[in-house]
This record gives sequence, C-alpha cells and structure tokens, in this order.
Amino acid sequence: MCHGTTVSHGFVSISVKIILYRLPRSGCSVLRPESTAKPMPAKKALPVKAKPPDSIWPERLRYFAARQDAVVNTIRELVEIESPSDNKAATDRMGGFLAGMFEAIGGRARLHHAEEFGDNLQVDFPGREKAKPVLLLGHFDTVYPSGTLETMPCRVADGRLYGPGALDMKSGIALMLQVIEALEAWHRGLPRPVTVFLVSDEEVGSSSSRKVTESLARESAAVLVLEPAAGLRGAVKTARKGVGEYRLTVSGVAAHAGLDPGKGHSAIVELARQITALTNLNDLKRGISVNPGVIHGGTRSNVVAAEAAADIDVRIKLARQAAMVDRRLRSLKPFDKHCKLSIAGGVNRMPMERNAGVAALYKKAQSIARQIDWRLEEAAVGGGSDGNFTAGIGVPTLDGLGAVGLGAHAAHEHVVIEELPRRALLLAGMIESVR
Repeated sequence: MCHGTTVSHGFVSISVKIILYRLPRSGCSVLRPESTAKPMPAKKALPVKAKPPDSIWPERLRYFAARQDAVVNTIRELVEIESPSDNKAATDRMGGFLAGMFEAIGGRARLHHAEEFGDNLQVDFPGREKAKPVLLLGHFDTVYPSGTLETMPCRVADGRLYGPGALDMKSGIALMLQVIEALEAWHRGLPRPVTVFLVSDEEVGSSSSRKVTESLARESAAVLVLEPAAGLRGAVKTARKGVGEYRLTVSGVAAHAGLDPGKGHSAIVELARQITALTNLNDLKRGISVNPGVIHGGTRSNVVAAEAAADIDVRIKLARQAAMVDRRLRSLKPFDKHCKLSIAGGVNRMPMERNAGVAALYKKAQSIARQIDWRLEEAAVGGGSDGNFTAGIGVPTLDGLGAVGLGAHAAHEHVVIEELPRRALLLAGMIESVR
C-alpha cells in the first residue's frame, strides 16, 4: 500500500509501505497460510529521497498567486482610507486600523505618540527561534491631500491597481500582512521574531519617528524596507542618495518702487543672483544635485522687496559629501553688500551606501529569486527613505522589497498586480534566511 507523498509549503513527508508475496505459477491468488511454501523475504527498501528544499519555491509562488485577489483587496482597503502626512486625525485613523489588522494575525501592537504628526505603529511578533528580530520598515502616510479620492479613485484596469498611495506604499503594508500570515501557517508560528514599524511622517522627513526607527533597527538582525521596487523591472534598492533640506533667506532694504527705487536693495534680485550661483554646486557625475525648488519673496509689486527666500533640495551620493555641500552653502556671500544672507537646515538623511551588509542581503535575495528562475536586479536611486537611517547606523538594510509599479506621487500611481506573488515570495524567503 503506497500512501504517497504530501507537500505543505516547504515541509515534505513521505510514507511508503511495501509488502511482497510469492504467487503460484498457476494462478494469481495469494498463497494460503497453510501452504508449505514460504513467502519470499522482503527486500530492504531503498531509501526514498525527499524533495530537495529548492522545490518548495514554485509551490510557494502558487500559494501566493492563489491569494493574489486577497492582497489586492487589502491594498484597495488601505488606499481608500486617506492618510496625508499633514493630517494627524487621518493618519491616526489609518494607524489604528492597521494595528487591528496586525493584531488579528497574532501581533502585539503599540502606538508611539507624536504631537504634530500621526502616532507611529510598532507591531511585535514572537518567533520559534531565539534570535534577533527582522525589522519590516515602512510608512502609511501619503503625499496626497484629503479628498484626493474624489478625483483619483482607487480602481483596477489592465492588470494595474491605481490609487493615491497604492504604490508608495500601502501595497508594501499589504504584502507584510500576507507574508506574516503565510509564514505562520507554514511553520505553525513564525520561524523567528519579526518587528513591524510603520511611520506616519516619512513623506515629510520622519521627524517624529526617526529615533524609534533607529532604536528598533539597533535591536534587529536586519532591516527589510517595503518601499516600492525600482521601476517595472522590479529591482531592489541597494543604494539611495542622502537628502538635505535648506532654506536660504535674503534680507534687503525696502523702498517705494516708483518714488525712491534707488534707495531700495531688492531681496528678490539678490535671491535671483544666488539661485544662479547655486547651480554651480551641481556635480551630477559625482551624484551631487542642488535644486532651489520653491521661492518666496516680496509683498507688493510697487515695493522693492525687503525679504525673499528659497527652499533648496540637496542630494548626495556619499556620506563624506554632506560636509562639503553644507560648507559651500553656508559660505555664500551677497552680491549686493546692502543685503544679508542666512542659511538654515541640513542633511536630514545620510546616503544609504552599498556596504557589505547591504550586499550580503542582496545576495540572499538573488538566491531566493533564482529558485523560480527570476533574475533579480539591484538599483541605486536618488530618492531617500527611512532605510537611509538604518543603513546609516550600520544595520544591514535592503530596500525596495515592496510592489512593482510606476507613478509614485503622481496621478497615474499604480501597482502591477501580477508581480505581487513574486514580491510576497521574496519577502517570505528573506525573513526566513536572515541570520
């Protein structure tokens, strides 16, 4: 009697029982017990080889593919709860909703209170092994103001899920939920401790959450960031630029533009000259960019402006470039000696550099992807994330493990639905493989 082979998400059990009897030449009936003929001794069964561990990966992919609609529904549910960074009530509503979802699959939720922004959500999951947790890092705030759903509704079309924050990064949160639930089912509990940390202010600098992020990272074996993948090729992010935010303020001398124009010293004219000078700080080959993105100034068209300011975005590729760019910005001199300059701000997120810890995690990710004939690429990107913080304090970090899509922060923001099972498979494998 052969009981066959059963496979359940990575666990293989084989039970084989073989009984051999000698049959008489003249017929096919089994010899009766009273017969003097003795049954042939059973041959020692050859050992049956279990499925190689690598063979579980296609099955796991099928598991997630069968649940693709469920994760799409979760993303839609999250997108339809608007959570702009600057609306504490809305982000608190989102955080509370997520706390309930993670508690429903066995997590212990804790909200870190923030005054100006939404409360930040930490969820702890115990594991069967005594090991440092893996930190799953992300955010639930979006750049879209309340009411955006009226003109940008969540919808599915041509294999894509559209909506404000769908890609960046509510799909990443949905993947966390699905993967944790899958690992608990496969292993009858998580194989190792997992900490989820979702922040409410990532899109505006993470001022309320950074200390908690760094504290949790120091207690973790590795950080897996569920920000979107790089482009439609689905590359993970092994390097990110550092981000700086500065404000250059010019103080001039006011005067009547018609009666006494010669007595005025325009802050706007001085700022225009400074903006031109700022372009000389760009060094794109070395990964340095300086962009005066917003300007303010003046009161009325018939007044020589006494005040003007520019908000400046700075990007750097290497940590050592931060001090150089800061020094050059603070050393700007006025063209008009009657005007005064002041500079405020600094580098908020140091670069996420491709160090040994990042490279080791990418190697693990490649190995998992190969099991389903997936050539997983890596990318260096100009945008920053909270992964910059964790990599910057020396904790191995891999970013871009979230969904595949296009249009983050834009009206066409969307997720490619058919890529969701592969992203779930990759995250599950990474949680299991980190040591």
